[in-house]
Amino acid sequence: MSIKVLIPTPLQKFTNNQATVECAGNTIVELLESLDGQCPGIKARLCDEQGDLRRFVNFYVNSEDIRFLDGKETSLADGDEVSIVPAVAGG
Repeated sequence: MSIKVLIPTPLQKFTNNQATVECAGNTIVELLESLDGQCPGIKARLCDEQGDLRRFVNFYVNSEDIRFLDGKETSLADGDEVSIVPAVAGG
């Protein structure tokens, strides 16, 4: 199974400056393990010490926010595209 992961610019230092990475996984949790295996250290930027997704990082599967799906247990299928988008705040 191949999932295309879109990496935001601030995290591309973990991916050798690649904007996309191909990973595997049946859920977001499994995808993050696969991603961290290829890009050591990236998971610590995306998850807290308990393994929960950080609040300031948004994940989208095929343009759908996983907060409105099954969160980190959202199912993935071959060919899906996962976007990692840092939250932006300001005034």
